[in-house]
Amino acid sequence: MTTDSESGTYDSEARGLSLVAVLLALTVVSGLIDAVSYLGLGHVFTANMTGNVVVLGFAAAGAPGFSVPHTATSLACFLVGAAAGGRVARRLGEGSRRTWARLTLAVEAVLVAASAAVAFAAPGATGTTYTLIAVTALAMGLRNATVRKLGVPDLTTTVLTMTLTGLASDARATGGPGGRFARRGTAVAAMALGALLGAWLVLHHGLGIPLLIAAALTAVLAVTASGRE
Repeated sequence: MTTDSESGTYDSEARGLSLVAVLLALTVVSGLIDAVSYLGLGHVFTANMTGNVVVLGFAAAGAPGFSVPHTATSLACFLVGAAAGGRVARRLGEGSRRTWARLTLAVEAVLVAASAAVAFAAPGATGTTYTLIAVTALAMGLRNATVRKLGVPDLTTTVLTMTLTGLASDARATGGPGGRFARRGTAVAAMALGALLGAWLVLHHGLGIPLLIAAALTAVLAVTASGRE
C-alpha cells in the first residue's frame, strides 16, 4: 500500500508505474509506429509531425517516393486526434491523472490494435495503406495532446529535437547545469530502440507484427500507469 509521505494516507495516484517510465516506454512505441509508417506506408510519418511537415514539402515539390495524399491524411488525422485529446484533457485533467492517463492509453491501444488487425487482414491493399495512416495518426494525436497536458519535462514521446538540444546545451562539459542527463539520454535511446526494432520487423515480417507489439505494450501501460512522475 502506498501512502502520502506527509499525511500517511493512502494515495491511489502513486499506484503503478511512474509517468516517467510510462512515457519512456511510449517513446519506444513511437519508434515502432514511425518505422511502420515511413518504411511500410510510403515515406510518411504518423507519430513525428515535424518530419511529416518536411515530407509534405518534399511531396509537394514532386520528390520521388513521397505522396501528398498520404502525408495530408496523416497530418489531418493527427490533428483530429490531438483535438480529441485536448477535449479529454479539459474534462479529466483536473481530476485523477492516473485515470486520465490510463483512459487515453487504452484508447490508443485499441486504435493501434485495430491497425494491426487491418494489416494482417489485407496486407498491401491501397485501402489498407490509408487506413493504417489514418488510424495510427489519430492515435498519436490523442497521445500527444495528453502527454503535452501532463507536462513531464523532456518526455514528449515523439519529438527529440529539444531533448537533444538540452543534452548538449546543459552538459557540464560546456559549463551547463547537467540536469536530467539520464532522462534525456534514455529518451533518445528509447526512440532509437523502437525504430531499430520496428524497422527490423517491417523488413522481415511485414506491418502487422510491429503494430501488434506496439498495441500490446500500450495496453500494458494502460493498466499499469500511475499518476505520479
